[in-house]
Amino acid sequence: MRLAFTRSSFLFCVALAGAMSLAADKARADAQSAPVQVMVIGLFHLSNPGHDLHNMKVDDVLAPKRQAELAAITDALARFKPGKVAVEWPRETVDERYPRYLAGTLPPSRNEVVQLGFRLAGTAHARVYGIDVDGDFPYEPVKAYADAHGLSSQLDAEGAKIDRQMAEQQRLLAGQGLSAALRRVNEPALIEEGNSFYRTALRIGSGNEQPGAELLAAWYRRNFLICANLLQLAEPGDHIVVFYGSGHAFLLRQCVRETPGFQLVEPNDYLPR
Repeated sequence: MRLAFTRSSFLFCVALAGAMSLAADKARADAQSAPVQVMVIGLFHLSNPGHDLHNMKVDDVLAPKRQAELAAITDALARFKPGKVAVEWPRETVDERYPRYLAGTLPPSRNEVVQLGFRLAGTAHARVYGIDVDGDFPYEPVKAYADAHGLSSQLDAEGAKIDRQMAEQQRLLAGQGLSAALRRVNEPALIEEGNSFYRTALRIGSGNEQPGAELLAAWYRRNFLICANLLQLAEPGDHIVVFYGSGHAFLLRQCVRETPGFQLVEPNDYLPR
Protein backbone atom coordinates (compact mmCIF):
# COMPACT_ATOMS: atom_id res chain seq x y z
CA MET A 1 0.00 0.00 0.00
CA ARG A 2 1.34 3.40 -0.97
CA LEU A 3 1.16 6.27 1.50
CA ALA A 4 -0.39 9.42 0.17
CA PHE A 5 1.82 12.51 0.61
CA THR A 6 -0.53 15.45 0.26
CA ARG A 7 0.30 19.12 -0.04
CA SER A 8 -0.91 19.67 3.54
CA SER A 9 1.43 16.92 4.75
CA PHE A 10 4.32 18.59 2.93
CA LEU A 11 3.51 21.97 4.45
CA PHE A 12 3.28 20.39 7.89
CA CYS A 13 6.74 18.84 7.50
CA VAL A 14 8.19 22.16 6.34
CA ALA A 15 6.64 23.93 9.33
CA LEU A 16 7.91 21.25 11.71
CA ALA A 17 11.43 21.46 10.29
CA GLY A 18 11.33 25.23 10.61
CA ALA A 19 10.18 25.05 14.21
CA MET A 20 12.91 22.55 15.04
CA SER A 21 15.50 24.79 13.40
CA LEU A 22 14.29 27.81 15.34
CA ALA A 23 14.38 25.81 18.58
CA ALA A 24 17.94 24.68 17.85
CA ASP A 25 18.98 28.26 17.05
CA LYS A 26 17.43 29.46 20.30
CA ALA A 27 19.18 26.72 22.26
CA ARG A 28 22.51 27.74 20.73
CA ALA A 29 21.84 31.40 21.46
CA ASP A 30 20.87 30.60 25.05
CA ALA A 31 24.04 28.56 25.50
CA GLN A 32 26.16 31.44 24.16
CA SER A 33 24.50 33.94 26.51
CA ALA A 34 24.44 31.72 29.62
CA PRO A 35 26.49 33.27 32.44
CA VAL A 36 29.72 31.73 33.63
CA GLN A 37 29.05 30.70 37.23
CA VAL A 38 32.17 30.89 39.41
CA MET A 39 32.53 29.72 43.00
CA VAL A 40 35.63 31.17 44.69
CA ILE A 41 36.56 29.10 47.75
CA GLY A 42 39.07 30.76 50.05
CA LEU A 43 41.34 28.30 51.86
CA PHE A 44 43.83 28.02 54.67
CA HIS A 45 46.84 25.87 53.84
CA LEU A 46 46.38 22.21 54.73
CA SER A 47 50.06 21.26 54.55
CA ASN A 48 51.38 23.96 56.94
CA PRO A 49 54.00 25.50 54.63
CA GLY A 50 54.29 28.57 56.89
CA HIS A 51 54.78 30.95 53.97
CA ASP A 52 52.29 33.65 54.98
CA LEU A 53 52.50 36.46 57.51
CA HIS A 54 49.85 34.65 59.59
CA ASN A 55 49.44 30.87 59.45
CA MET A 56 46.98 28.35 60.82
CA LYS A 57 48.20 25.03 62.19
CA VAL A 58 46.33 22.13 60.61
CA ASP A 59 46.64 18.57 61.89
CA ASP A 60 47.41 15.72 59.50
CA VAL A 61 44.78 15.76 56.73
CA LEU A 62 45.89 12.29 55.61
CA ALA A 63 44.45 10.87 58.84
CA PRO A 64 41.22 8.89 58.28
CA LYS A 65 39.03 11.43 60.11
CA ARG A 66 40.18 14.34 57.94
CA GLN A 67 40.02 12.24 54.78
CA ALA A 68 36.37 11.49 55.50
CA GLU A 69 35.71 15.21 56.03
CA LEU A 70 37.44 16.13 52.78
CA ALA A 71 35.42 13.54 50.88
CA ALA A 72 32.20 14.96 52.36
CA ILE A 73 33.26 18.49 51.33
CA THR A 74 34.03 17.57 47.73
CA ASP A 75 30.88 15.44 47.45
CA ALA A 76 28.85 18.48 48.56
CA LEU A 77 30.65 20.82 46.16
CA ALA A 78 30.04 18.37 43.31
CA ARG A 79 26.33 19.31 43.56
CA PHE A 80 27.33 22.57 41.86
CA LYS A 81 28.25 20.39 38.85
CA PRO A 82 31.57 22.07 38.06
CA GLY A 83 33.04 21.34 34.66
CA LYS A 84 36.30 23.14 35.48
CA VAL A 85 38.36 23.47 38.66
CA ALA A 86 41.01 26.20 38.98
CA VAL A 87 43.77 25.88 41.58
CA GLU A 88 46.71 27.77 43.11
CA TRP A 89 49.47 26.03 41.22
CA PRO A 90 51.11 26.99 37.93
CA ARG A 91 49.68 25.38 34.81
CA GLU A 92 52.79 23.27 34.21
CA THR A 93 52.67 21.77 37.70
CA VAL A 94 49.01 20.81 37.36
CA ASP A 95 49.54 19.37 33.89
CA GLU A 96 52.34 17.18 35.24
CA ARG A 97 50.75 16.06 38.52
CA TYR A 98 47.05 15.65 37.84
CA PRO A 99 47.46 12.73 35.38
CA ARG A 100 49.64 11.03 38.02
CA TYR A 101 46.92 11.65 40.62
CA LEU A 102 44.34 9.99 38.38
CA ALA A 103 46.70 7.10 37.72
CA GLY A 104 47.36 6.63 41.44
CA THR A 105 51.09 7.26 41.06
CA LEU A 106 51.28 10.70 42.71
CA PRO A 107 52.89 10.40 46.16
CA PRO A 108 50.56 11.21 49.09
CA SER A 109 50.20 14.96 49.47
CA ARG A 110 48.66 17.13 52.16
CA ASN A 111 48.48 20.12 49.85
CA GLU A 112 45.02 21.62 49.38
CA VAL A 113 45.40 21.55 45.59
CA VAL A 114 45.51 17.76 45.73
CA GLN A 115 43.17 17.22 48.67
CA LEU A 116 40.44 19.55 47.42
CA GLY A 117 41.14 20.60 43.84
CA PHE A 118 42.20 17.26 42.39
CA ARG A 119 39.71 15.37 44.53
CA LEU A 120 36.76 17.52 43.41
CA ALA A 121 37.81 17.32 39.76
CA GLY A 122 37.97 13.54 40.00
CA THR A 123 34.60 13.34 41.73
CA ALA A 124 32.86 15.72 39.32
CA HIS A 125 34.75 14.51 36.18
CA ALA A 126 35.93 18.09 35.67
CA ARG A 127 39.04 19.49 34.05
CA VAL A 128 41.72 21.05 36.26
CA TYR A 129 43.54 24.30 35.47
CA GLY A 130 46.54 25.78 37.20
CA ILE A 131 46.02 29.55 37.16
CA ASP A 132 48.62 30.74 39.67
CA VAL A 133 51.05 33.56 38.89
CA ASP A 134 54.01 34.31 41.10
CA GLY A 135 54.47 37.82 42.42
CA ASP A 136 56.34 39.98 44.89
CA PHE A 137 54.94 40.86 48.31
CA PRO A 138 57.24 43.69 49.50
CA TYR A 139 56.13 43.80 53.13
CA GLU A 140 59.51 44.51 54.72
CA PRO A 141 59.74 48.10 53.35
CA VAL A 142 56.25 48.74 54.74
CA LYS A 143 57.23 47.50 58.18
CA ALA A 144 60.53 49.39 58.13
CA TYR A 145 58.79 52.66 57.23
CA ALA A 146 56.12 52.13 59.89
CA ASP A 147 58.75 51.39 62.56
CA ALA A 148 60.75 54.48 61.60
CA HIS A 149 57.77 56.85 61.52
CA GLY A 150 55.72 55.82 64.53
CA LEU A 151 53.10 53.96 62.52
CA SER A 152 53.72 50.45 63.81
CA SER A 153 50.54 50.50 65.89
CA GLN A 154 48.46 50.53 62.70
CA LEU A 155 50.11 47.39 61.37
CA ASP A 156 49.98 45.80 64.81
CA ALA A 157 46.22 46.42 65.02
CA GLU A 158 45.65 44.76 61.65
CA GLY A 159 47.87 41.85 62.64
CA ALA A 160 45.99 41.39 65.90
CA LYS A 161 42.69 41.33 64.02
CA ILE A 162 43.97 38.63 61.69
CA ASP A 163 45.28 36.64 64.66
CA ARG A 164 41.82 36.76 66.27
CA GLN A 165 40.22 35.55 63.06
CA MET A 166 42.69 32.69 62.80
CA ALA A 167 42.14 31.73 66.43
CA GLU A 168 38.42 31.39 65.72
CA GLN A 169 39.13 29.31 62.62
CA GLN A 170 41.50 27.15 64.65
CA ARG A 171 38.80 26.64 67.30
CA LEU A 172 36.26 25.59 64.66
CA LEU A 173 38.72 23.24 63.01
CA ALA A 174 39.46 21.51 66.31
CA GLY A 175 35.88 21.36 67.53
CA GLN A 176 33.70 21.08 64.44
CA GLY A 177 35.98 20.02 61.61
CA LEU A 178 37.28 21.23 58.27
CA SER A 179 33.97 22.27 56.76
CA ALA A 180 33.06 24.50 59.70
CA ALA A 181 36.44 26.24 59.47
CA LEU A 182 36.07 26.68 55.70
CA ARG A 183 32.56 28.08 56.08
CA ARG A 184 33.96 30.66 58.50
CA VAL A 185 36.77 31.63 56.12
CA ASN A 186 34.26 32.11 53.30
CA GLU A 187 31.77 34.34 55.09
CA PRO A 188 31.44 37.42 52.83
CA ALA A 189 31.61 39.86 55.74
CA LEU A 190 34.83 38.27 57.00
CA ILE A 191 36.36 38.42 53.53
CA GLU A 192 35.54 42.13 53.33
CA GLU A 193 37.02 42.71 56.79
CA GLY A 194 40.19 40.83 55.91
CA ASN A 195 40.89 43.17 53.01
CA SER A 196 41.20 46.14 55.41
CA PHE A 197 44.92 45.41 55.86
CA TYR A 198 45.60 46.57 52.31
CA ARG A 199 43.74 49.83 52.84
CA THR A 200 45.72 50.40 56.03
CA ALA A 201 48.90 49.81 54.06
CA LEU A 202 48.09 52.87 51.94
CA ARG A 203 48.59 55.02 55.04
CA ILE A 204 52.20 53.85 55.34
CA GLY A 205 54.27 56.32 53.37
CA SER A 206 54.69 59.97 52.46
CA GLY A 207 55.63 62.00 49.42
CA ASN A 208 57.80 60.04 47.03
CA GLU A 209 58.30 57.19 49.51
CA GLN A 210 55.17 55.02 49.33
CA PRO A 211 55.96 51.45 50.44
CA GLY A 212 52.32 50.77 51.32
CA ALA A 213 51.09 51.75 47.88
CA GLU A 214 53.88 49.70 46.28
CA LEU A 215 52.80 46.67 48.30
CA LEU A 216 49.19 47.15 47.24
CA ALA A 217 50.17 47.59 43.59
CA ALA A 218 52.18 44.35 43.64
CA TRP A 219 49.32 42.48 45.30
CA TYR A 220 46.74 43.79 42.84
CA ARG A 221 49.02 42.99 39.90
CA ARG A 222 49.35 39.35 40.93
CA ASN A 223 45.62 38.96 41.51
CA PHE A 224 44.72 40.62 38.21
CA LEU A 225 47.02 38.18 36.41
CA ILE A 226 45.42 35.25 38.24
CA CYS A 227 41.93 36.48 37.35
CA ALA A 228 42.99 36.99 33.73
CA ASN A 229 43.93 33.31 33.59
CA LEU A 230 40.54 32.45 35.08
CA LEU A 231 38.53 34.58 32.67
CA GLN A 232 40.45 33.27 29.66
CA LEU A 233 39.67 29.61 30.37
CA ALA A 234 35.93 30.28 30.82
CA GLU A 235 33.23 29.66 28.24
CA PRO A 236 29.54 30.66 28.36
CA GLY A 237 27.55 28.41 30.67
CA ASP A 238 30.59 27.05 32.53
CA HIS A 239 30.46 26.14 36.20
CA ILE A 240 33.91 26.78 37.65
CA VAL A 241 35.21 26.19 41.18
CA VAL A 242 38.29 28.18 42.20
CA PHE A 243 40.37 27.02 45.18
CA TYR A 244 42.72 29.74 46.43
CA GLY A 245 44.34 31.02 49.59
CA SER A 246 41.82 33.09 51.51
CA GLY A 247 43.89 36.26 51.19
CA HIS A 248 43.09 36.25 47.47
CA ALA A 249 39.35 35.76 47.91
CA PHE A 250 38.36 39.44 48.09
CA LEU A 251 40.01 40.44 44.82
CA LEU A 252 39.09 37.27 42.93
CA ARG A 253 35.46 37.61 44.01
CA GLN A 254 35.49 41.26 42.98
CA CYS A 255 36.96 40.40 39.59
CA VAL A 256 34.28 37.77 38.95
CA ARG A 257 31.44 39.93 40.26
CA GLU A 258 32.41 42.93 38.10
CA THR A 259 33.01 41.00 34.86
CA PRO A 260 30.06 41.04 32.40
CA GLY A 261 28.75 37.55 31.72
CA PHE A 262 30.04 36.14 35.02
CA GLN A 263 28.07 35.27 38.13
CA LEU A 264 29.57 34.78 41.60
CA VAL A 265 28.33 31.74 43.52
CA GLU A 266 28.67 31.58 47.31
CA PRO A 267 30.57 28.48 48.52
CA ASN A 268 28.66 28.47 51.81
CA ASP A 269 25.54 27.58 49.84
CA TYR A 270 27.25 24.22 49.18
CA LEU A 271 29.81 23.54 51.92
CA PRO A 272 28.44 21.03 54.48
CA ARG A 273 27.17 22.40 57.77
